[in-house]
Amino acid sequence: MESQVYETPDDIIHGSSTGLFDHVADCLGDFMEKQNIKDKNLPVGFTFSFPCAQTKLNEAVLVTWTKKFKVSGVEGMDVVKLLNKAIKKRGDYEADIMAVVNDTTGTMMTCGFDDQRCEVGIIIGTGTNACYMEELRHMDLVEGDEGRMCINTEWGAFGDDGSLEDIRTEFDREIDRGSINPGKQLFEKMASGMYMGELVRLILVKMAKESLLFEGRITPELLTKGTIETKHVSAIEKSKEGLKKCMEILTRLGVEPSDEDCLAVQHVCTIVSFRSANLVAATLGGILLRLKENRGGMRLRTTVGIDGSLYKMHPQYARRLHKTVRRLVPETDVRFLLSESGSAKGAAMVTAVAYRLSDQARQIQQTLAEFRLTKAQLLEVKKRMRTEIERGLKKESTEEATVKMLPTFVRSTPDGTENGDFLALDLGGTNFRVLLVKIRSGKRRTVEMHNKIYAIPIEVMQGTGEELFDHIVFCISDFLDYMGMKSARLPLGFTFSFPCHQTSLDAGRLVNWTKGFKATDCVGEDVVELLREGIKRKEEFELDVVAIVNDTVGTMMTCAYEEPTCEVGLIAGTGSNACYMEEMKNIESVEGNEGRMCVNMEWGAFGDNGCLDDIRTQYDRAVDENSLNEGKQRYEKMCSGMYLGEIVRNILIDLTRRGFLFRGQISETLKTRGIFETKFLSQIESDRLALLQVRAILQGLGLDSTCDDSIIVKEVCGSVSRRAAQICGAGMAAVVDKIRENRGLDHLDITVGVDGTLYKLHPHFSRIFHQTVKDLAPKCDVNFLLSEDGSGKGAALITAVGCRQREQEAQQH
Repeated sequence: MESQVYETPDDIIHGSSTGLFDHVADCLGDFMEKQNIKDKNLPVGFTFSFPCAQTKLNEAVLVTWTKKFKVSGVEGMDVVKLLNKAIKKRGDYEADIMAVVNDTTGTMMTCGFDDQRCEVGIIIGTGTNACYMEELRHMDLVEGDEGRMCINTEWGAFGDDGSLEDIRTEFDREIDRGSINPGKQLFEKMASGMYMGELVRLILVKMAKESLLFEGRITPELLTKGTIETKHVSAIEKSKEGLKKCMEILTRLGVEPSDEDCLAVQHVCTIVSFRSANLVAATLGGILLRLKENRGGMRLRTTVGIDGSLYKMHPQYARRLHKTVRRLVPETDVRFLLSESGSAKGAAMVTAVAYRLSDQARQIQQTLAEFRLTKAQLLEVKKRMRTEIERGLKKESTEEATVKMLPTFVRSTPDGTENGDFLALDLGGTNFRVLLVKIRSGKRRTVEMHNKIYAIPIEVMQGTGEELFDHIVFCISDFLDYMGMKSARLPLGFTFSFPCHQTSLDAGRLVNWTKGFKATDCVGEDVVELLREGIKRKEEFELDVVAIVNDTVGTMMTCAYEEPTCEVGLIAGTGSNACYMEEMKNIESVEGNEGRMCVNMEWGAFGDNGCLDDIRTQYDRAVDENSLNEGKQRYEKMCSGMYLGEIVRNILIDLTRRGFLFRGQISETLKTRGIFETKFLSQIESDRLALLQVRAILQGLGLDSTCDDSIIVKEVCGSVSRRAAQICGAGMAAVVDKIRENRGLDHLDITVGVDGTLYKLHPHFSRIFHQTVKDLAPKCDVNFLLSEDGSGKGAALITAVGCRQREQEAQQH
């Protein structure tokens, strides 16, 4: 270890903040020059031995000056910022201040390097203070409840609330009155080296006045503050030459001492220094008892690291302190370890740890930086979505287009005249619903709904098409029995939330399965026909299948029933998709140029041609490779609920592998696909959740996490869901701008009907999504409306609109 000591002159100790920190920066610069390391930008540990409020390692706000210091403009300020400013002002070297360390902490860490049991640090020098390792669960100011953290007690201020009044003497009070901080640091003034010589002097003055010493002689020297120093007290108490030293010191003060005087003064010194050792022993005893309690009352074996001139230089101090501590806490085995290199080595160690952690934090930030998209990148996503929309609408490119832009044959939104009883089926995930919807028109429009939910077992989802549709028909039959309506031939809307190529309102061929479905003999088939055949096989009831409905369109229709400006539907849930009212003249695959038709975009497949590869990360690729439909629905895999948890899990595995999480242990849980459901993301990111609750969620998943782990997991979840909301917003911005341009408007007011668990339940998704649409489509005023049951009520409304359309066509013929 290389070191150098610099003096701090009095004019700086009582000067201005600029003066002090310029001085520190100059000393640091001088030292670095001598060591030839000015160009290295090394991490710096800053031992700052005054009470500071710290919220992190590299930030320390000075609470109050102690000892002799009284520099203006520093209290209430962050000393790291002040020192950084001074270093910057010099401009000839750079230094990265990683940690501000109190000297007691530095002492504990220094000793801890040699003795792992060291968990208390004490300074008994000019000032006095202690630190110790406290259990996090007892610290309300810091989030977290496991592990420990070093507490700087600042015990010099013990007694400032009056709790030591019964043992303070008139001499203690006089010292306090004459100090630069009256009423403050009262314990320190009774026990530390800075005040010890002064205490002795005041006692000698009183004894001389009462003719108990020096035959009553009082000299100007004896009355001068600071003429007896702590080093004199140490010299006087030496067993061999103490009395001789005492004679020399007192003679210098001109009091012509006798041998009896010297003996009496030696006794006074002993009383004052012994009281200091006893006071420190008693307060240290309090800390040791605290550690013992924290361990559940077991016998304590611990080491106390000690530093400070009084402890080191005084001939009897250390022995007395040790003896009193052992007498006060007999049921502990305490080892006292003198800190060899003061607090410097400890500060360097704290800095080294801080440097490692900050390097780790930097690497984690680097990993997550790929998920932080700039506005330019988002505008690029919007532009590419627009390109893909055009390709899907054009006849010559629709075959190879990734965004299919499928016509739905829904030509208008509800007008309020819809009336009747309708059946709706909703197949879009692991559950299947059957609904009876009673729509009543007139002045008081009402929609009354009854429904029942049925599970679809995985073997049915991935069995044959016949088994799947037989199961669906079985559920319908059960529902009609339940409602007592088997005899009526009801019009039916079938919400089928998979890509379909529709040729009319009631005919649609399945393009491909998504979301975990794999039933055979369905792709390329008309799903309405498959349903009709299933009903025929059952031979129990008849139904009039009027419309096949995509859930996105149902969502738009439900909102449009309440709000006529709603012409866009969005699902942001397990999957992700959108639809909107496009001009017929732009839909080249359907005859006719008049009016509009709703187009089911199937935008989940955006990017399947590689156009998003520049923003896809290694984690997106891993999720894709392990999915049922590799290479398909790439946009959906970046922004829908079904996949976000998987992206998070893959990032967590990588961070754990690199030793940044879960102590580097990849548990079986973490290797399990699908454990991170989107609802966990929503819970983890909730602002109302403290880290402890995040930890509880992770532990519930079998992940043994610390609070530091929880912070990282929360950040990972935030990065992934934020990107999801932003790229979803970029897609929506492309849609609303297209509608605006279709209509030749400078400004568009429009409503989007939205459904989906991610949008509804995630604490930040909708807010970030809205903001992104606003930023990327500034000429559109977009209002978002939550859809109430698009796939049920929406399907019934489409069926009702379809029945109305059918009647109108029949009248025309």
